[in-house]
Amino acid sequence: MPSAYAQRFARLTELLAHWQPLWAPEPFRYRRAPWGAAFPALEAWLLGLDEAERERLEAAPFAASRLADWLPVAELAALSEVAPLPEAAGTPPLPEAWATHVGGRKWAQIGAFAARLAPAPAYLEWCAGKGHLGRALARRDNARVIGLEWQASLCQAGQALAEAQGADLSLHEQDVMADSAADWLTPGRQLVALHACGDLHGRLVRRAAEGRLPLTLAPCCYQRTAETSYRPLSRQGERAMAEHGLALPREQLALAVQETVTAPRQVRLSRARANAWRLGFDELQRELRGEDRYLPVPSLAYGRLPDDFAGFCRWAAAEKGLSLPPHLDWARFEAAGATRQARVERLELVRHLFRRPLELWLVLDRLLCLEEAGMAVRLGTFCERSLTPRNLLIQAR
Repeated sequence: MPSAYAQRFARLTELLAHWQPLWAPEPFRYRRAPWGAAFPALEAWLLGLDEAERERLEAAPFAASRLADWLPVAELAALSEVAPLPEAAGTPPLPEAWATHVGGRKWAQIGAFAARLAPAPAYLEWCAGKGHLGRALARRDNARVIGLEWQASLCQAGQALAEAQGADLSLHEQDVMADSAADWLTPGRQLVALHACGDLHGRLVRRAAEGRLPLTLAPCCYQRTAETSYRPLSRQGERAMAEHGLALPREQLALAVQETVTAPRQVRLSRARANAWRLGFDELQRELRGEDRYLPVPSLAYGRLPDDFAGFCRWAAAEKGLSLPPHLDWARFEAAGATRQARVERLELVRHLFRRPLELWLVLDRLLCLEEAGMAVRLGTFCERSLTPRNLLIQAR
């Protein structure tokens, strides 16, 4: 009999493949929804939403949503439910005094992650950064911790913190994608990784499965991969994708991590303005080039955003090698961008329904790789999504 995880994975594969024509296209690339002709009533309903209802559905995509008239909202919600993992016995809270040199939100994530780990005599932290997690575990359990991190500057800074705090942590400059990383994966060490990205945590899962090594992992940033199209880690993933014709280009994987913790109001306003300006420039470039096609523009940090729309367009045009005429109706294109932004925000609500299911599907693929290796596995959340939406935790032994 397939495990409960395998059964859930199979059904998620079916749903993601069937509805991919609706959730895969990014609305900001189009003047109207690519699926609008097939679902005209759905498109009309979305575009008619008032701002209050749009914001409510953005915050809670599955709650009392009329999208259920067209999409399997209730089933997606049920399949996305993941229970919290219980805290391990004998794990006292980490003292706040240990949070020195760690951001408040990051420290809270470390505390929640550590609470799911039973005390162990030795750990290996994968993609350790400055070793904040490893340092906390070393002090809590009086344990020996080795951290692997490829950036020498982070190793040096983290080692200095460990020595100052009396933590038995050794940070080593190591590319975890290199074959030599396997030399550190010896029996007797609990493998841990908090928000290791893409291929980095994928390599850890494969190594743990090959050596049947105990692992606690919170994965992140699935789109950070050298592969142009997703390659499953599990055999079931390979079979399911082939059976249902599910192909996941790298850019589609980014949907799984697009939910963010609410930013400060000023940051949200700046982000909305930048998005509207980007769409206003898109209207402008289509007209100038005579091509009704989206033209990607590099990202620009919000702190470096020009003072006005015209300045943004001049910057974007220079980036793309476009010549702007001396006289332009800037107000017309800026207004067009604001109108497009309102449409995009409403059409994105369809994609929001598949954001958590896609993330869970990717996590289950990793879990099934470990289960297929004969390991005992479990999946749960380690903190509230308000602390971090990347709150899924895999444990294998």
